[in-house]
Parts: sequence; structure tokens; C-alpha cells
Amino acid sequence: MIPVRTRPSPGARLRSLSCVAAAAVAAATLSPAPASAVTIASTISYETIVSHDGTELKAKVITPTGAEGPRPLLVMPSAWATPHILYVGAAKKLAEQSGYQVVAYSSRGFWDSGGGIEVAGPEDRADASAVIDWALENTEADADRIGMAGISYGGGISLLTAAEDNRVKAVGSMSGWADLEASLYPNETIDVQSAELLLLAGNLLGTPGEALKEMEREYRRGNIDPILEMAPDRSAATKVDQINANGTAVMMAHGWNDGMFPAAHIADFYEELSGDKRLMLTPGDHATPEAFGAVGLPNEVWEDLGRWFDHHLKGEDNGIDAEDPVRVKPNNGNGAWTSHADWPSVTAGTDEYYLDRPSTSWGRWQSSGAMKAEPATGWNYGFRTGIGTTARSGTVILSGALQQFFDVPTGVLLPTVDRYRAAVWTSPAYPDGARVAGVPEVTFTVTPTTTNQSVFVYLYAINAHGTGSLLSHAPYTLRDAVPGEPVTVEAEMSSVVWDVPARHRLAVVVDSRDLRYDSESRIGNRVTVTSPEENPTKVTIPLG
Repeated sequence: MIPVRTRPSPGARLRSLSCVAAAAVAAATLSPAPASAVTIASTISYETIVSHDGTELKAKVITPTGAEGPRPLLVMPSAWATPHILYVGAAKKLAEQSGYQVVAYSSRGFWDSGGGIEVAGPEDRADASAVIDWALENTEADADRIGMAGISYGGGISLLTAAEDNRVKAVGSMSGWADLEASLYPNETIDVQSAELLLLAGNLLGTPGEALKEMEREYRRGNIDPILEMAPDRSAATKVDQINANGTAVMMAHGWNDGMFPAAHIADFYEELSGDKRLMLTPGDHATPEAFGAVGLPNEVWEDLGRWFDHHLKGEDNGIDAEDPVRVKPNNGNGAWTSHADWPSVTAGTDEYYLDRPSTSWGRWQSSGAMKAEPATGWNYGFRTGIGTTARSGTVILSGALQQFFDVPTGVLLPTVDRYRAAVWTSPAYPDGARVAGVPEVTFTVTPTTTNQSVFVYLYAINAHGTGSLLSHAPYTLRDAVPGEPVTVEAEMSSVVWDVPARHRLAVVVDSRDLRYDSESRIGNRVTVTSPEENPTKVTIPLG
């Protein structure tokens, strides 16, 4: 085949808030305004907004001065475990440079707001609508020009509110989610690092509501049914028809390595939107691509978000509507943004590799199977489960941040992957390099020795010395399998755009444990990978 390309004390919390607020305001003040912007002053007030059920929400209200109203309104719910001052820098810039009336508030149950954490439930969406009501009554906000934006939890609440409140004309969701089940339970595998981090932050920095308390109680008992039951109502993916019917203009921005809300499901949701839409995918982990922009520092995502609102809420002819709406930046190196008409066109072609039986002649550490152009069938290869290998998906937030800021990938030294506990395949070298762009897919047949078995698939780019960089991965758990009976696994890996250097190869690793996830694999069990004639084992590599 010729391949083509402990809750802190109140005093400490207030001191922390004051420091962050001061830094944010200073950053916003020192950041230069765009040449086309008309800089005006603004005032910042601390307000109490009484929500639909009497819960008090605390908010920072940023009001431009020197310009007549009514003004377009931006409502910004805080991210999980953060207060309203998260956005003060960005909000100040939006008010002063573009004349927006901005209300940034602490989400229910967090920091200075009352109530309990409801995990983007109906109460949270009603809160957002109540904030809009308050702004229309107490500021010179324009009822016909309302937008919402937020990072993570704030982004998710913004999307969900837009589905239920047709006053919201435009949304900016950064590092948010569309499908909660796909995020926290990918391929029926618990993302334990994300779950524990969210629970820890919620308990330390907030007041869990009854829904969250029940979910945590059952989760600690090994029962995730309450999470799965509440997920659809808290997922914009189940409300896409309402968003489309409301005609909401949606911009989404996400990091390739987002460990909490994987990028793949964001792209799937984006494709279901029928109105004006924009998607930005860039290096980074959860909330890291837009974090500095939130405090007012220069940031490409926030700059595009400002243009998005200027066009859809102010009617500015700034050209954003004429641009290809999907923008991607490679996850490695210093590659530039590329623009595409839609998500599928990020992928220009594919390489389809069939996986041959891994050789055992080189011993425990070196044996690998070949990735070939023609189907290789009739073989089987078994490995032991319950102990991990050096292949891994990394650590949530940390790994993606290292990739984003220092170009340090989650790596592997391929010869050290224990072949007694994994199956490994390598491709031919790409003489001129290649761009992997899209969603890699893998198909293989496994025969477990237990009813529940987890496997983890990794895709690496490998240099001549066997040192590899993680491009993509996927967890997969077989539930209620019949021991001894083969099961075909068809899994989409995480989305990626990655520039593979010249003369590097690709490698696929399958093993049974990963520290990011809860694994059903147990020591002493075994998995056999086979390649039957009717469904040969293969991997599909998307190319840009």
C-alpha cells in the first residue's frame, strides 16, 4: 500500500476572588483594542438576582458608559466550581469595545450563589432565563438582541437554555458538552478521572443539590444508572430540534485533547445543527484553549466569539458569515488554522490498513503485527488482562495542556509495551509525512473469558527509534458478553488533526487497562483478538 497523506475559608476565598478580579480587570485594560473598535468606559457592579424559585444568584454586571441604549445583552453562566469573576476580563472588553451589556453570574450552588448544584438541570436553565428577565428590567438591554456564552458548565447551560428560551439568538459554547452520556460514559466505560475531578470540585467549592448527592452515592456503590437517567435532559444533543426551530446561531470551540468532553461528540452535534453555526477545534485540554481569554488576554477563540456576536446580535457585516465555518488547527507543531465548509470535509481521504497477526518471534517486548493493504484473516492473538502497559491516554487537563503550551505529547516507547498484555501493530513509514485529520476508526473481533471486559485502543505516530506520540484513543467495554464467544468491536476514536513527520509510522496498541478509565478487566483473565474472513481486523486512518 502506498499511503497518502478543603473548601477554603470565606476570607481566603474572598482574597482569592479579589486578586483574580484585579488581574482580570488589569489585563482587560492593558489589552489593545482592535483598530475597528470604539473604546468606551464601563462600570462593574455586584448584584443579587432572585431566580424563579427565590434562589439568590450573585452576578457581576458590566455596563458600558457613554453610549446610548438599548444594548445587546450577553448572559454568561460560570463554569463548574468557578465564580462569576471568571469572565470579568473578557466581559469588560466586550462592554467597552463593542457596547454589550454583560451579566456574568455564579451558577446555582457555586461560590456566592445560593441553591444546590443541579448539574445543568431544569433549575439551572430557569436561572439563566431569570437572569435575562432581570437584565431586561434593570438595565438598558435589548430584548431582541440576546446572546449567551460560557466555558465548560457555562457553555453547556448556554446551549440548553437556547433550546428552551427562544429569546436567545446566539450562543458561544467553549469546552462545553452536547451529550453527557457520551462524555462521561464513552463506549460504556466510566471516565473515572473526570468523574472524580468534577465531584471533588463540586464538594469543595459548591453545595451539591439532591440530584448530585444521589448520583454520587450511587456512583460510589458502582451504580451509574442515575447518571445515565439524568443525562438526556442535560444534553443539548437531545434538544437539537428545538435549537434549530428557534433559529439560534451557535458557535462552539473545543480542544482536541479535552479529557472531560471529548471532541468527537461535539463535531457530531455540530453537524446536526441547521442554522448559522461555527466550529473551532484547537490544541488544548478541558477549558485550556480559552482560559486566558476569559481574563481579557488576547485569544483567538474569544476574538472569533466577539465577531460572532457582533454579526448576529449587532448586525455587523464583518465577514464571518462568508467564511468557511469549520476551523481547525493541528494538535502538534506550529501549524496554522485551516477552514472547511463542514466537519466531514476536514477529511480528504482515508488509508485503510488491515491488521496481521502480531509476531512472537522477537520476544516479549518487540513483537508487532503489520498494518497491510490486503486483508489478513484467520489468525488469533491472545493477551493477558488486568495489568496496564506503557500505552496510556494521559491525565485529564494536564496532558492536553502540555501538548497545547509546550508541544509535549502523551508518549510511548513502543518496544516497552508488554506484548504479553497487549497487541501491537505498525504501519509502513510515510516517506513524506501525512496529516491525520478526522476520526480514526478501528474494527476487531475479541473473545473474552469473562462477561465484562474492557479494552483500550491507542493510535500513535512512531519515529525510527520507537518513540511515539499519542494521536487518538478509545475506551471500549464489553457488557454482558458470553465468555468464549467472539464479539466484534467497531469503535470511533477521538477526533484529531495531527501532522505526522516524514518517515514516521503509525502504530495501533490494544490493551486492557488505562488510568483515566474504570476498567472491567481483571488479573488472570485473557482476551483473544481474531480476524475472521467475514469481518477482518482493520483500522481506518482519515487523512487531510
